[in-house]
Amino acid sequence: MPNEHLQAAAKHRLTALFGGTFDPIHYGHLKPVTAMAQEVGLQNVTLLPNHVPPHRPQPEANAQQRLTMVELAIAGNPLFSVDERELHRTTPSYTIDTLIEVRQERGAAAPLAFIIGQDSLLTLHKWHRWEEILHYCHLLVCARPGYSDRLDTPELQNWLEQHRVYDAAQLSQRPHGCIYLADTPLLAISATDIRQRRHQGISCDDLLPCAVQRYIELQGLYR
Repeated sequence: MPNEHLQAAAKHRLTALFGGTFDPIHYGHLKPVTAMAQEVGLQNVTLLPNHVPPHRPQPEANAQQRLTMVELAIAGNPLFSVDERELHRTTPSYTIDTLIEVRQERGAAAPLAFIIGQDSLLTLHKWHRWEEILHYCHLLVCARPGYSDRLDTPELQNWLEQHRVYDAAQLSQRPHGCIYLADTPLLAISATDIRQRRHQGISCDDLLPCAVQRYIELQGLYR
């Protein structure tokens, strides 16, 4: 019987997905999400590298290189795992499609969250079928330096306030439907900055894990 109790508890433990181009993955991805996990009690965050991101320019590194960088960045860290499913698609990586798949796999009762940055929250209304996202998951929002904490219109702000929760414990008590704005560290690091530094021959050692930096050097990426 104890095993059954453990399995039941695991089923209702909050888990989260974190999607991105990861071109390359860096501390601006890893450190805020680690802080988020500590703040809301996450024991697993699944990284989802995008294949064809619909909202931004196409990646410089190819899919296999970006996947390898993610694997190197999280090696030995039990908080993180990686899901390759979006890399195998030939169509744009729409978050809603992945959320529907993951919800079917994990069942209707499992608390599931999707992690985004404050910048993504401000443009969420431009995402494909964005109104349906909270039908499948919670949204966990990492703070981003320089971005407003209010949405563009009163209607959108009202939508945020209707779904926002201030007690992280509520995220584990419901399978989906909440928005939680976390007090994560503000790190002004972007993949664009890293690529520009590489183009200019400037060191990026302070911005991303050593193993990722070594791989970038070996592959001759972002020259």
